[in-house]
Formats: sequence, C-alpha cells, structure tokens
Amino acid sequence: MLDNIFGIAGSALNAQLTRMNATASNLANAGTVATSEQDAFRAKRPLFKTIVDGMMNPSDGGNTQDIKGGVRIEKLVDDPAPLRRQFDPHNPLADKDGYIVQSNVNEVSEMVEMMAAARSYQNNVETVNTAKHLMMRTLDLMRS
Repeated sequence: MLDNIFGIAGSALNAQLTRMNATASNLANAGTVATSEQDAFRAKRPLFKTIVDGMMNPSDGGNTQDIKGGVRIEKLVDDPAPLRRQFDPHNPLADKDGYIVQSNVNEVSEMVEMMAAARSYQNNVETVNTAKHLMMRTLDLMRS
C-alpha cells in the first residue's frame, strides 16, 4: 500500500514540476515580439491524464501491475488565448503597417499558476514525508 502512495505522489510531483517549468518558460518569453502570428510565442500548458488502476494500457509504455493511480503528462499544448497586436512603427520587427505581434502570456496569470503549482508540489512532498513517517513508526511498533 505504501508503495502505491509513493508512486502516486511521485507522479504528482513530476506533473507539478512540469507545470512549474512550463510556467517559467512562459514568463521568460512574456516580452517577446514577432512580425507575424505564426512566429509569435504562445504560452504552453501541460495536459495531464489521470492514471486509474487497470486503465493504463501497456502499449502506452506503462506497466499495469506497478501503477495503481496517479497522473501523467499527456502533452504540452499551446494556450488558445489570442495574441496581442501593438502599433510600434519604430520596432525593426514591425510589419508593413507598423504592427508587432506580442505573445499571449499574461504575467499575472502565470504567477498565480506558478504559486498553485508550487503549493501542489509542496503538498505532495508532505504526503511522501507523512507516508515515510508512518512507515517508520510502524516498524518501531513491530520491534516493540
């Protein structure tokens, strides 16, 4: 049972780490501009999939005997929020009409996302620590 707890919490830690890395990348590219919408940076969002006992397909590279639950990263997708166009005729990247295309990253939303991911990560660390403490306490009781 404890190995299930460690496996589930470990998959959640990995998912939240991916979420934080995507958010950090989004923040790093928040101020980028481009000439066209095709070249503009779009925020990335991780797409997670729940792993439920017996539902993981071995053809996906998983082992149904080892995993009882958790979450996995399905893929990274582009945020569908619209890009912003700004009139800046002096910018060397401006198009013939004087517009540049900015990324669709909202810094405030990204900071909220980062804080939520960090809190979820910390909660999963606490879960692992509690399970470890309970396991050690059980061993101590068995010795007595």
